[in-house]
Amino acid sequence: MIKRKSWTKKIPLVPIYACLSAILFLFSGCGNLEISEVLFPISTPEPLEDSAAADEKKYATITENLPYATISDAQTLDLYVPAGEGPFPLVIIIHGGGFMSGDKAGSNERARAQFLLNEGYAAASINYRLSDESIYPAQIHDAKTAVRFLRANAEKYSLDPVHFGAWGASAGGTIAALLGTTCGVAELEDAELGNAEQSSCVIAVVDWFGLVDFLKMEEQFDGTDCLGGFNNADSAESLLVGAPLQTVPELVAKTNPINYISADDAAFFIQHGSNDCRVPPVQSQRLAEALTDVIGGEKVIYDQIDGAGHGGQPFRTDENFHKVISFFDSYLK
Repeated sequence: MIKRKSWTKKIPLVPIYACLSAILFLFSGCGNLEISEVLFPISTPEPLEDSAAADEKKYATITENLPYATISDAQTLDLYVPAGEGPFPLVIIIHGGGFMSGDKAGSNERARAQFLLNEGYAAASINYRLSDESIYPAQIHDAKTAVRFLRANAEKYSLDPVHFGAWGASAGGTIAALLGTTCGVAELEDAELGNAEQSSCVIAVVDWFGLVDFLKMEEQFDGTDCLGGFNNADSAESLLVGAPLQTVPELVAKTNPINYISADDAAFFIQHGSNDCRVPPVQSQRLAEALTDVIGGEKVIYDQIDGAGHGGQPFRTDENFHKVISFFDSYLK
């Protein structure tokens, strides 16, 4: 077990997805990103809530391309804050893409932010350095730096600095799981990136089909129709660590959240599709078992979605978003 220390301008109401897409298109770009702030409606065709207060929360603010560090253009986030008085609990959204693609303003990330806003949460969707720019641990360094930045600026943005959670999918699920298990691990902080006095801890994690043990993925797909190739030099996992996986096992071990589990870790809600051919479902199952052994079953939910693959519509139903919100409500409100 790896040792660590513990943490002692309004626009008219229109259908939301068209509105958000237009806004994010207008304010997005590559390189030399400008910070922008706009208002947008947060009601959906089928809102999650049926509340008399819904009218008062019809607008939220998004601050786009907010830099949380300065050594890379990738170190930016989009911050969504509900209308009304805070401070608001915050969920950090982490995109997937095999550590080599993806974006904080992707449609899946916007949808997650939408549902969080509807339930009174602030959301911060982060970008991080991809593997073609920097190898691991740059990705977890960036995620932790983003958390420290948000905590340092909690009062400015009406955030509740105590109630921070994380929600990642695929590669983002790996990073979210690492945030939940590596509180206080100095080598994964890179405090020089900023706000070293702040904690990078989160207290609740939603991990959607994240990679856990890179070194075991090939063998876990043996005997199935799923494609392997994880140990190849050009696999997404090998590119993340800068070498074929099996040649750098010590570095690969630092990508595995199981290696950092301790009794004060975040609560976890882990979901995985039973027909996932990108990440073996047993990866999430073993993470859930390892967490349960140490932090207790009351803080760990493992939910296998029968028939689902690597993401897709089964994860994005209203019913499933309700499950996620219910989990976050248990720890962040």
